[in-house]
Amino acid sequence: MVYPVLSDEYFMNEALKEAHKAMDMEEVPVGAVVVNQNRIIARAHNMTQQLNDVTAHAEMIAITSAANYLGAKYLTECTLYVTLEPCVMCAAALKWAQLGSLVFAASDPKEGFSHLKEKILHKKTVVLPGMLEEEASLLLKQFFLKRRDSKN
Repeated sequence: MVYPVLSDEYFMNEALKEAHKAMDMEEVPVGAVVVNQNRIIARAHNMTQQLNDVTAHAEMIAITSAANYLGAKYLTECTLYVTLEPCVMCAAALKWAQLGSLVFAASDPKEGFSHLKEKILHKKTVVLPGMLEEEASLLLKQFFLKRRDSKN
């Protein structure tokens, strides 16, 4: 059976669904999906609070899940869609996984990998920033406003 080719926007909306799950769990609302051959093979959202694990970022969980699904450690034929620009830790993991493409929504000027002078991703990884940036940014702003209000 041949499946229709789905758009980057479709897959980013799936990542946004994961970000909403994180927000519902009072986690920083970041979601990710890994796509291989036009199919989602991994879904994840931040779970640092739930797991008491600072490395439990959506990207890290998605990488592990996708590698397990494929039975391989390299994700050269995969695209990661994530709602926030990956941090340096996640970008380094994406390098080691040799990710084919990275599509992210909101930029992260404080913690995102792109503020580094040296390129951290694998040299063959294609990057597409800003996909549904407004929606992802709004979700993050809502989360941090709610968090700040609850501290007052």
